[in-house]
Amino acid sequence: MSGGACGRGLVPSQGWGLLIFEPIPAVCSVICFLLFALSIGTGSSILSALQDLFWLSKSKVEKQLQIISVLQWVLTFLIMGIACTLILMYILCTDCWAIAALYLAWLVFDWNTPKKGGRRSQWVRNWAIWRYFRDYFPIRLVKTHNLLTTRNYIFGYHPHGIMGLGAFCNFSTEATGVSQKFPGIRPYLATLAGNFRMPILRDYLMSGGICPVNRDSIDYILSKNGSGNAIIIVVGGAAESLNCTPGKNSVTLRNRKGFVKLALRHGADLVPVYSFGENEVYKQVIFEEGSWGRWVQKKFQKHIGFAPCIFHGRGLFSSNTWGLLPYSKPITTVVGEPITIPKIDNPSQKEVDFYHSVYVDSLIKLFDKYKGRFGLPETEVLEVN
Repeated sequence: MSGGACGRGLVPSQGWGLLIFEPIPAVCSVICFLLFALSIGTGSSILSALQDLFWLSKSKVEKQLQIISVLQWVLTFLIMGIACTLILMYILCTDCWAIAALYLAWLVFDWNTPKKGGRRSQWVRNWAIWRYFRDYFPIRLVKTHNLLTTRNYIFGYHPHGIMGLGAFCNFSTEATGVSQKFPGIRPYLATLAGNFRMPILRDYLMSGGICPVNRDSIDYILSKNGSGNAIIIVVGGAAESLNCTPGKNSVTLRNRKGFVKLALRHGADLVPVYSFGENEVYKQVIFEEGSWGRWVQKKFQKHIGFAPCIFHGRGLFSSNTWGLLPYSKPITTVVGEPITIPKIDNPSQKEVDFYHSVYVDSLIKLFDKYKGRFGLPETEVLEVN
């Protein structure tokens, strides 16, 4: 088809053509600029540049940057792994197949890196984008006790929520100052091992200090990586996410004892962590026990490791519409007092049960002590399932 034919097929008139199509390169340039600036710029430099570009007020620019920052993480959480896999497969079928082949060769060579502490990047953890992510809700990290750099720790994070947004922001980025609040402590947020089989996504996760939540990875960090390590485990996992809904404070913990056994085997102190507001940022359809919906969710959880949830937040352009963006509700993560755990190579069930009960009591006390400070009535009770 000739250039004239293309023009007649797409543009009804010259005037409308200029109006509709000429802004497209400018829009693309703006999007690229935003992503690049959010990655490497400082907050003040980004605001200054965008105010000059759009003549907007500082508050409006900040809000849009916060929305973009959260949206990119939500999309990463939901589709990045599958999308990168499909793109890689497509490139293998094009003239650029050598690029994909080189990456796959690197993937095979680097396959076990996630199990050996990963490959964190302080540069990525300090991106300006995470500070806008933090301010969208906002998210806060509260320290209650000092942590010794001569010890290793397992943080039990509660509740899971839909995406564990507080866990990610506080421990996989420096947005809330975790390294300043706990100097000498290296946090490792543990997540599904399947994420580390996804090309590109695995490298992105590792750059933030995220590791697989499996025995090989945890054993390595707690036994072969020196001291001052803190592994953050979202103890309730997929089962807990199925029951999270605004206004409900419940954790799945009664029969979750594997993390206590790991702590005993390595002599790693247990630290209860509660995130007030984690359940408030998304609304979810809760299926009753015995319903077909809950049956499907449990099958996914059993065979794949995660449970599909039907949830929604706010829309991209309005908080009054449904969408994938979480609601901007405050999330306050409180790190409790460490529980000293002895090193026992082969702990008995009685020893595991004892320290598990100590941990549960400590978590309930933490919740009761701080619930009134973060918007909950004094009569609120933490439900432990």
